[in-house]
Amino acid sequence: MDFLSIVPPLAAVALAIVTKRVLMSLFISIWIGGMIAAGGDPFAGVGITFTWMKDVMTDPWNARFLVMTALLGTGAAFMFKTGGSAGLIKMLEKKLTSAKRVQFLAYILGIVIFFNDYVNTVIVGNASKDITAKHKVSREKLSYILDSTAAPMATLGPVSDWIGFQVSLIAAAFAGLSITGAEPYFVFLQSIPWNFYAILCLLAVPMIIAMKDFGPMAKAEHRAKTTGKLIPEDSTPLSSVDQDLGEPFKKEGSVWNFILPLATLIGVSVWALWFTGGGAEGKSIMDALADTKVAVSLTWGAFSMTLVGMIIALFQGMDLKTCEDTLLGGIRTMLPALIIIVLAWSIGTVTSELGTAEYVVSVTESWMTAALIPFLIFIIGMFISFATGTSWGTMSILTPIAIPLAYSFGGIELVQIIIGAVFAGAIFGDHVSPISDTTVMSSIFAESDHIAHVNTQIPYALVPAGIAAVLFLSYSIVGNGFVLLIAGIIIQFFLIRYLGNRQQQKTKNEERLHA
Repeated sequence: MDFLSIVPPLAAVALAIVTKRVLMSLFISIWIGGMIAAGGDPFAGVGITFTWMKDVMTDPWNARFLVMTALLGTGAAFMFKTGGSAGLIKMLEKKLTSAKRVQFLAYILGIVIFFNDYVNTVIVGNASKDITAKHKVSREKLSYILDSTAAPMATLGPVSDWIGFQVSLIAAAFAGLSITGAEPYFVFLQSIPWNFYAILCLLAVPMIIAMKDFGPMAKAEHRAKTTGKLIPEDSTPLSSVDQDLGEPFKKEGSVWNFILPLATLIGVSVWALWFTGGGAEGKSIMDALADTKVAVSLTWGAFSMTLVGMIIALFQGMDLKTCEDTLLGGIRTMLPALIIIVLAWSIGTVTSELGTAEYVVSVTESWMTAALIPFLIFIIGMFISFATGTSWGTMSILTPIAIPLAYSFGGIELVQIIIGAVFAGAIFGDHVSPISDTTVMSSIFAESDHIAHVNTQIPYALVPAGIAAVLFLSYSIVGNGFVLLIAGIIIQFFLIRYLGNRQQQKTKNEERLHA
């Protein structure tokens, strides 16, 4: 474990932002990791690089996830091709008469679809993409809304695969410490008020929609409203439905062509999450979610969604060749996401092999105190999740370290706070890292340029992240999570209003200078 272990993930993030070429940046950073593992030999590094990539693609969970991602693309393609997306817009357009209203539509849908972050992104993106375009909402703004209601909502929703996974991590740590008298699920519930980042992030979205944009997002919104250009001139979206699928087969399709595949996806996925976790064997919902097979369950849901979409298409009179072209077009839409996800997984392998997380923890644990633990765990979680692009990986790494540490310093009360800090830090990276799968999928389903999405989103994410860091530092003084959270919400409201007003004044001054 040394400093070299953090070079590959940092290189991936830096190269992606500087070059705006995500695929190339990811591959180069994996190669750098391969060279480090090979003792500096570039040729041996190439061999290790492709071995890592092969290993992540042949992993059973990953392979199923890739199939599921492709099927989500094909299901969404049939929604578009059968006119379902157009039917939804036709139904809603009389009520959604302003840019703010269509943004709130995306936000509310993101809150409602809480059981899985990937499904959230696909559904909300497809439901709101065309109608936000009609009202000249930039693709960067839409992808921000998608991303901000995906992972944060999945970790706070009443039932989700995320919660099952998190509770299983807590239970394993409790078993290792022989903690009795504390039910992992209830400890998780008590940790929710301490998940400052996720809560503040969810509340930041309506605040920003209702008030004014600031930073790079303000420029993106100004561009979209004044020129009608939804993405920057020098950029390209990761995918384009129009290019991949052409015109809808039925331009005047019914809204039911959208609702039926969507209901199938949600219904089958929720049932499968319960069933594959042993729900039929008498387990409680939370126990079933803790043991569920996420990739298998969501693959069943995505396949059912595609099947229903194809049946609707056949009833409309679509021939088998057009159905096949739609299937291929849907996969083509997801192809950039599939490649980036494989490369991002490979970066995860690099950090695991080189001991990145262990190095980060080791350089801080010697000067930890009870008062600093929540803050430091949050910051470490932010760094690991941003560098590796995986919140579940960060949770898996930090939970077994953080819970025993907290228990030794402050007992079960500090453990509740630490769990909130771990999950908050892990979600930050999942939300903003350019190599995070949900960040990539938000770009895909908003049809946004990926780096433009990352650049405009980071300032928005840093507001709740910065406030969360201050709240974690203040815990030893205040001690009450609800009081701190309310203070954080108030601070965030006034800070967003200040930043928005300042941006508006700055824009006016620039316009006067150019006039």
